Amino acid sequence: MYGRRFGIFIAIYLVSVFLALPDNAYAMHIMEGFLPVQWCVFWFALTIPFLIVGLWSIQKTIKHNPSLKMMLGLAGAFAFVLSALKIPSVTGSCSHPTGVGLGAVLFGPWAMSVLGCIVLIFQAILLAHGGLSTLGANTFSMAVVGPFVAYAVYKACQKSGAPLGLSVFLAAALGDLLTYVTTSLQLALAFPAETGGVVASFVKFMGVFAFTQVPLAVSEGLLTVVVFNFLAAYNKRELQELSVLPGEVRA
Repeated sequence: MYGRRFGIFIAIYLVSVFLALPDNAYAMHIMEGFLPVQWCVFWFALTIPFLIVGLWSIQKTIKHNPSLKMMLGLAGAFAFVLSALKIPSVTGSCSHPTGVGLGAVLFGPWAMSVLGCIVLIFQAILLAHGGLSTLGANTFSMAVVGPFVAYAVYKACQKSGAPLGLSVFLAAALGDLLTYVTTSLQLALAFPAETGGVVASFVKFMGVFAFTQVPLAVSEGLLTVVVFNFLAAYNKRELQELSVLPGEVRA
């Protein structure tokens, strides 16, 4: 028991040290008031079903194994810390890690949609990072698309026999990248270019994001593997209960 708690503590410490890094207060997800009202409503409506199913998924997990609450908190803390590291990239948004890959691998994409939404609410209120009016759009890109891509990549890699570390790395990195593909699409739909429309605007946003987001995605993948390895070393039983690691769970 002590070893498992120590492992989670070390993992939280590893991501918490990133809080010491400087950031700019004006850099955000899609910022408050930036999207037209109709798009804010659209993304809220699209996101709500995922949150409902996600709440049910978390409730089911905690009911069957209350001891997983701390690890669930770790997944949320990991996403909060990483996604708070803001690198200005383009007017109205920014580049930053997302941190959703770890939670998607551990608890599945449905649960991570709720954790990601909570993270975005706290960031919008406490850090002026993102906004409440754009919460639906930011949640859909970071807490819906990102986790579902990460989970799908992880499962595909495992079925193909890829090493566990490589599976986690690709899941976290591609989940991060697809988040920004989605953000670029959201901005392009709201602000199509005068020449070329949505497609031209999408290519423009993607091109600007790529300069910072590709190296960030690689870095996030590597950090996620480090944290995952700590959990595998000190919390093997919990990962087996979540069916993340193979093996039987001893009573």
